Amino acid sequence: MKKYYYDFHVHSCLSPCADDDMTPNNIAGMAVLAGLEVVALTDHNSAKNCPAFFAAAKKNGIIPIAGMELTTAEDIHVVCLFPELDGAMAFDAYVDSRRMKVPNRVDIFGEQLILNGDDETIGREEFFLPAASEITVDEAPGAVARYGGICFPAHIDREANGIIATLGTFPDNGAFLNAEFYDHAKEAEFLEKYPVLGSVRRLVSSDAHNLWSIRDKSAFLEIDDEPYSSDRVRKQIFKLLGEKI
Repeated sequence: MKKYYYDFHVHSCLSPCADDDMTPNNIAGMAVLAGLEVVALTDHNSAKNCPAFFAAAKKNGIIPIAGMELTTAEDIHVVCLFPELDGAMAFDAYVDSRRMKVPNRVDIFGEQLILNGDDETIGREEFFLPAASEITVDEAPGAVARYGGICFPAHIDREANGIIATLGTFPDNGAFLNAEFYDHAKEAEFLEKYPVLGSVRRLVSSDAHNLWSIRDKSAFLEIDDEPYSSDRVRKQIFKLLGEKI
């Protein structure tokens, strides 16, 4: 078993609230400097920069995971991760068919840049990505699973777009096997207040929107990586996240 330091929640310049220098290659390079080995790209309601991130990750020697931060109909943020890039892109198309098409105000919210593996702009998303979709929080696990992925509520310790702040508690129906904290120091407090969290795996990620917010290695998963390959590590991570603790 080997420790793999991860960050499962990072935004690129496709997210309008992220800095324009959050390019795939800059993210991958900063992840290396931070000591991370596995990084998921999770832009708001889109996976369109994931192909470029996979190319950048390969050049920098980190293991990429394709993902998305879905905004549910209740305005709850849910991290969606996929073991295969194709699954993420198919889910991207599905979410695109079920999200609000409100034109992006670049002057207010910023650009939504789609890049290639060399960090060159190849497109711009016309509609404001963080707007709520039609997909409810109850629908999300099943919808993500149909494309081979897993999902879990994002930054449950935050007021804005957190599932606990929105619903008043964490669901106890077994739909989510994992939950993300933004601040690991709040874990004990939330466990005491919401005992149901003791039955889910508690992850910690940065929700980075700028390069300096990508944290140095701290959160890790222990993975059986023999015989080693990046594909095996990725598959083992999804196996672990799909198991009850």
